[in-house]
Amino acid sequence: MRWNEAMDVLVMSVIVGYLLGSVPVAVLLARGHGFDPRSVGDRNPGFWNVKEQLGWRAAVPVFAGDTLKGVLAALAALLVSGGHTTAVGAVTGDSVLPVYLAVAAAMAGHAWPVFAGFRGGRSILTFAGGAAVICPPGFALAVAVLVAVALAARSFAVGARVAVFGLPVLQLLFVPAEVVAGTGALMCLIGLRFGQAALSGRRE
Repeated sequence: MRWNEAMDVLVMSVIVGYLLGSVPVAVLLARGHGFDPRSVGDRNPGFWNVKEQLGWRAAVPVFAGDTLKGVLAALAALLVSGGHTTAVGAVTGDSVLPVYLAVAAAMAGHAWPVFAGFRGGRSILTFAGGAAVICPPGFALAVAVLVAVALAARSFAVGARVAVFGLPVLQLLFVPAEVVAGTGALMCLIGLRFGQAALSGRRE
């Protein structure tokens, strides 16, 4: 891929990723129920807060929508970068950087959405959606870990934390360490968002 083409792909991946991430799914759904998730509960416009306010069933669209933002951002970047994947479906070659940047941009869009006053959520589900495209087998193992730990601990939250933090280790089974480092960088964005929330005085 020539330099100009590569730059066009990167710019397009970032723009599309950010705009997809900026769709405020939780805010839009909550408005239909007469409240703003940024002013109730833990004030986080994401699945967990909406679930606490409305219950699991009503919050499912938020879970699906926030995850789908990461999936679509990654797939769009994979498509425009030539669709380079390994035999097990993990991104490789010229597709690695565009896909990771697209997912990072989608996470940034979710955290600081242009369509919702730059007041967004933690980006965990958007990260998970992107990870599903970045390394499908690693993601599948992480889901298995989530289910096993959640059942053992009788806590979905505990299972989700173990799965997220264990994802880079599981990913190492399928892709080189330098690619997994990109996943670590994405997780740092989540940490940054939590840190910002803590500094602003929000409850975690």
